[in-house]
Amino acid sequence: MTTLAIDIGGTKLAAALVDEGVNLRLRRERPTPASKTPEALEAALHELVAPLAPQATRFAVASTGIIQQGVLTAINPANLGGLENFPLTAYLARITGLPGIALNDAQAAAWAEYQALGAAVDNMVFLTVSTGVGGGIISHGKLLQGPGGLAGHLGHTLADPAGPRCGCGRIGCVEAIASGRGIAAAAVDDLAGLDAKTIFTHARQGHPQAQALIDRSARTLARLIADIKATFDCERIVTGGSVGLAPGYLARVNAALAEEPAIYHVELSPARFSQDAGLLGAALFAME
Repeated sequence: MTTLAIDIGGTKLAAALVDEGVNLRLRRERPTPASKTPEALEAALHELVAPLAPQATRFAVASTGIIQQGVLTAINPANLGGLENFPLTAYLARITGLPGIALNDAQAAAWAEYQALGAAVDNMVFLTVSTGVGGGIISHGKLLQGPGGLAGHLGHTLADPAGPRCGCGRIGCVEAIASGRGIAAAAVDDLAGLDAKTIFTHARQGHPQAQALIDRSARTLARLIADIKATFDCERIVTGGSVGLAPGYLARVNAALAEEPAIYHVELSPARFSQDAGLLGAALFAME
């Protein structure tokens, strides 16, 4: 069976065909609509998947936000705004004529990364640090999925009660500090208004404020990792996302984690699948 895999993110939409051997082909990509309204998303998805659907037997979609019984709601409107109770699987079934499933994109990526680890690890947590901060939890070889669709949204745990307000409405979430958007929002003076990618470039050139902003993000993530270790006692944490995979970032996180008591240390490794983790994970989950 060939799966039409779809990845819905805050900055891009992607789709590809994935066969039973987990080979990805005919990958297509386009920017997420700037207006981020239901109508704009519908039009963009139709344009993206229409050429691929006739060659597939089912679809599997990985999306940012909360997925409950195939319905999408954006937990942080800044990342994927304008969407509340969007009937994601029903819409895709209508335009493709295929049956399918949907799950959170970080959960999908976690499943892909877990499969790549093989049998050596039974408990793993995946963290993606990009526009936002998301996660997926593998417990005893199973993907943790709660009835409310919130499982794995580790970026919305508390980092600093005196910190900035997160797009989800809480004060001081990990996402509000450690994410690419959080890094950019904290920049002042000559870095004000720059995106995280540009701030990373300045950091590599020795800019003191840029380095401090990235250190703040890495330390925040390291504290989250210590909390995750205390909660799930996982054997491995895999990090992905544009920030999580930026050169030198994981080393900063490891250095900050090393300052925590030894009982909270856990092996960290970079994601293997990078931008295609959501596509592959959704397809693999559909195969189960």
